[in-house]
Amino acid sequence: MTTPAAEAMYLAQHLHSVEGRDYAVYNPHNKPIEELPFIIGFNNGGSSRMLSAVAISEDGMKLGGHCCSDEGYMPHDLGVIEGSRPDRHEESYQKHYPDGYRMDFVSYGDIEQDPRLTKAFELSKQRVAEHSDENV
Repeated sequence: MTTPAAEAMYLAQHLHSVEGRDYAVYNPHNKPIEELPFIIGFNNGGSSRMLSAVAISEDGMKLGGHCCSDEGYMPHDLGVIEGSRPDRHEESYQKHYPDGYRMDFVSYGDIEQDPRLTKAFELSKQRVAEHSDENV
């Protein structure tokens, strides 16, 4: 079991190691970056030291998730930070958006104010509703 002091030190070291690093961009056709769709990582809440990190595409598809002890680890664990988690990019993100995408992260307190996430959630609900209608 890790002590609270050790947890705080490890988080501080992690945040320092990723400070200033850009968010990942996959752009195989050299399009203008602003034309690429988003994949947004966000903190979906949870309980103390058991937070749900989620990656969702701009078109409402859940592309990944991870359980994190602190929001500070989420951008790295979801592959939002350039150079992190190439497995997520190759196995999920690039398959969903083969022509390119850009990554972003939204903190728990900013979820409701982010129009991109609001739209992605709406599209996700539509996808679920359409899929459930197919099974009737």
